[in-house]
Amino acid sequence: MITLTIILLQSGGAGLINLVFIAAMFLIFWLFLIRPQAKKQKEQKAFMESIEKGDEVATTSGILGRVNKIEDEIITLEVANKTYIRVAKSAISKEMTEQVYASNDQDKK
Repeated sequence: MITLTIILLQSGGAGLINLVFIAAMFLIFWLFLIRPQAKKQKEQKAFMESIEKGDEVATTSGILGRVNKIEDEIITLEVANKTYIRVAKSAISKEMTEQVYASNDQDKK
């Protein structure tokens, strides 16, 4: 009778350890993958909403230009003197814009 109780307690403990291990894996997954990605998406959305006429931006494909006109989800960029292209608002990249124009600011100093 005592040995049967000990065996049941030992097998229940192993299941609890496995459950804790799985919960720890989910916590690590959330901390290192889901949370940072959600933060990036939130920053990108705030950046897209703050774009105004005259801002210098970069698209995800690397096109650089100055915002000339904003129409709902379409942005018209001036890429050269009197040369305009229309791009989707979602094509404007916060990371690329910061990377390109931060390096330009450092070059000017």
